[in-house]
Amino acid sequence: MGEAQELQLNIIVQDSHEANHQGCTDVPEQPMLPRRRNLNWWLRISIYTLFVIAGQSAATLLGRLYYNKGGKSKCLGTLVQLAGFPILLPYYCIPASRRNPTTNITTNNIPLKSPSTLILASIYVSLGLLVALGCFLYSVGLSLLPVSTYSLICASQLVFNALFSFFLNSQKFTPYIVNSLVLLTISSTLLVFQAGDSADDPIGGSKTKYVIGFLCTVGASAGYGLVLSLTQLVFREVIRNETFAVILDMIVYQSLVATCAVLVGLFASGEWRGLRKEMEGFELGKLSYVMNLTWSAIIWQLYAIGAVGLIFEASSLFSNAISVVGLPVVPVLAVIFFHDKMDGIKAMAMVLGIWGFISYVYQLYLDDRKSKTQRNNATGEVSKAFPQENING
Repeated sequence: MGEAQELQLNIIVQDSHEANHQGCTDVPEQPMLPRRRNLNWWLRISIYTLFVIAGQSAATLLGRLYYNKGGKSKCLGTLVQLAGFPILLPYYCIPASRRNPTTNITTNNIPLKSPSTLILASIYVSLGLLVALGCFLYSVGLSLLPVSTYSLICASQLVFNALFSFFLNSQKFTPYIVNSLVLLTISSTLLVFQAGDSADDPIGGSKTKYVIGFLCTVGASAGYGLVLSLTQLVFREVIRNETFAVILDMIVYQSLVATCAVLVGLFASGEWRGLRKEMEGFELGKLSYVMNLTWSAIIWQLYAIGAVGLIFEASSLFSNAISVVGLPVVPVLAVIFFHDKMDGIKAMAMVLGIWGFISYVYQLYLDDRKSKTQRNNATGEVSKAFPQENING
C-alpha cells in the first residue's frame, strides 16, 4: 500500500509540474525567478517604478538644459549617465547585505552551481560596452532632436524589447499586453504632432543633423531593448538568486565597464580639451554647470536601480513599459520648469500612457490569480491522494 501511494504521489506531482509548465506558455512573460506577488512585492515594484519615471524625466530635462545652455560634449553627456555608480558602493560596506538569504533555482532539489568569475566578467563587460554605445547614441539624439521627436523615437524601444524578448525570453503576448504596447507607443507618438515652439526645438539644426539624430536615437532604442532582454536572460539562466546585492552588482560592474569605455572615447576624441571653455561659457554659470552634471549622474543611477529592479522583480518588458510611461511626463514637466505650452495632444498622451500602464498591471493581476489557482489545485490533488485516515493508519 505504501509503494502504491508513493507511486501515485509521484504521478500527481509530475502531472502538476507539467500542467504548471504548460500553463506558463499562456502567461505573457514570467519573472526570472518564481515569486509570490504579495504586498512587499507590490511595494518594491512601486519604489522601482518611481525611480524609473522620476529619474528618467528629471535626467532628460537636465540633459536638455545642458545642451540648451551651451553644453556641446557628447562624451560628457554620456559620461554623466554612467559615472554616478560610486554612490552605490557604500552598500558593500554593510556586512548584513551579504548575509541576506538567497533563493537559488534548483533542479531535482539539487542547487545549481553559481557562475564562475570568468563568466560573470564576460557578461558585465559585454553588457557594459552595449550600454556605453547606447548611452552615447542617446546623447547624440538628445542634442540634435526636439523633445517631442526624441520622445517619439524612444518609445520604439518597447517594440525592440518585445521583439528581442520573444526570441530570448519566450515572450508571449496576451490581449492586455498587446493593448498596453499599442497604447504606450501611441501616447509617445502623439507628441510628434504637438505644436512646435522654442522650448521644444531650441537647436534648430539642419536636415542632416536631424537625420543623424533620428538614426542615433533609433539605434540607441534598439540597443536598450536588447540590453534589457539580455539582462533578464542573465538573471534567469546564469545568476539565479534573489538578493538586492545581485541588482547592485549588475549596475556597478556594468557601469564601471561602460564608464571606462566612455572615458577612452572622451580623451581619444579630444573633447576633454574644450571642457574648461565650455564650463566658462555656460549660460547659467560655472556652479550651475557642475551641479547640472553632478545631479544628472546621481539621478541616472536612481533610474538604473529602478530599471534593473523591475527586470529582477517582473520582466524586461515590464521595465521598458514603465520607462515608456515616463516619456509623456517630460513635456508636462517642461510646462512647469521651462514654461512650455500645454496642449490637448500632450494631455491625451498622458492619459493613454496611464491607460497602457493600467492594462499591463491588470495582466499581472490575472497572472497572479492564475498562479494561485494552479497551486491550490495541485495541493488539493495531493491531499486527495493521501487521505488523513490512511496516513494515521
